Amino acid sequence: MAQALADLTRVELETFRRRLNTPARVQQFLDEIPYNTELDGETFRSPRLVLRDRTANCIEGAVLAAAALRVQGEAPLVMDLTAVHDEDHVIAVFKRRGLWGAIATSKFTGLRYREPVYRSLRELAMSYFEHYFNLEGERTLRGHGRPVNLARFDRLHWMTSEAPLWPIAHHLERIPHVGLVPAGIGRRLTPLDGRLRAAGLLHHPTARAGRG
Repeated sequence: MAQALADLTRVELETFRRRLNTPARVQQFLDEIPYNTELDGETFRSPRLVLRDRTANCIEGAVLAAAALRVQGEAPLVMDLTAVHDEDHVIAVFKRRGLWGAIATSKFTGLRYREPVYRSLRELAMSYFEHYFNLEGERTLRGHGRPVNLARFDRLHWMTSEAPLWPIAHHLERIPHVGLVPAGIGRRLTPLDGRLRAAGLLHHPTARAGRG
């Protein structure tokens, strides 16, 4: 880990140590910067570039959060949530007193922070179920992968790289996922409530909350 932290500049290290030194503060930072809508194509930028550009999509935000946790001496863990008819969502996960919490950014209001109150990763993942929907109003969450320790990608210098970090995304997609919704249940889900939809799209960068 010492070598990985050595790649950070003094200013970057101080930012992580003083400003982004708790999960709540990392979440506040992600909530304050614009969501990366990737108008010029898909991106997967390192924490260094997120700090520089002050914008992040979901996987960029999760990896930034993992870097912040690492500077505090914690494991830099990220976890993939998988969906149907929708994009996957990536979150950074952490433990407090044996309970799981998460840091995340998203276009959707309800797919962000989770307090560390969940006894298992399944409980944590299921806390996203009602808020995980597409613009057609379908509930789309279906499973989650195991947490991945980003230390395994230190060869990519993932905390500071100027190059895209797509090998991390590909690994998250390839590993086995645990199903959350039994076969056949997904087709019998009730329609999404309009008020929940409006709340979920409150700060969506491209959709109107009242649409549909």
